[in-house]
Amino acid sequence: MSAFSSSFIFLLQTLGGLYIMAVLLRFLLQAVRADFYNPISQAVVKITSPLLSPLRKIIPGFGGIDAASLVLALILQIALIYGLLAIQGFPPAMVPVPQVVITSLVKLADHILNIYMYSLIIIAIASWVAQGSYNPGLMLLHQLTEPLSSRVRKVIPPVGGLDFSLMAIIIIIYFLKNLLAGIA
Repeated sequence: MSAFSSSFIFLLQTLGGLYIMAVLLRFLLQAVRADFYNPISQAVVKITSPLLSPLRKIIPGFGGIDAASLVLALILQIALIYGLLAIQGFPPAMVPVPQVVITSLVKLADHILNIYMYSLIIIAIASWVAQGSYNPGLMLLHQLTEPLSSRVRKVIPPVGGLDFSLMAIIIIIYFLKNLLAGIA
């Protein structure tokens, strides 16, 4: 494989992965009913709307779940896998569709776990460094993670002012990521 091919693969993986994560982030922010007047939320909406708006006309939401975002993320992940295979010289027809769909679903679950894991790590670091300060990004991360954190806090309450729920969630996320690695 040439240096150009490997550079192009890196670029495609990076940009494709970032866009898929933006689509998944939009889904998650809608699921937790985050503030869509937040500038970061607005950026995510503007970035994802060109591909998502036409799909929403075909695929309606179900019970407050934005199914079109999930379908778009799955379509993009499948296209990314087939694109990478084609660049590497594998004929896409040689790779079974069910295998690509399963791999795509596992990768999407991994992306969601990464979003939560990095969000929790950023929140933990910010609580040490900039406690009580306002930042639109941190507010959005709190809105994203608080439904999960509050459930864990019911089981593991703060001890001496230290909140161990974030650590527990990160450990669970690592466990789930290891399970997913065994599937893919």
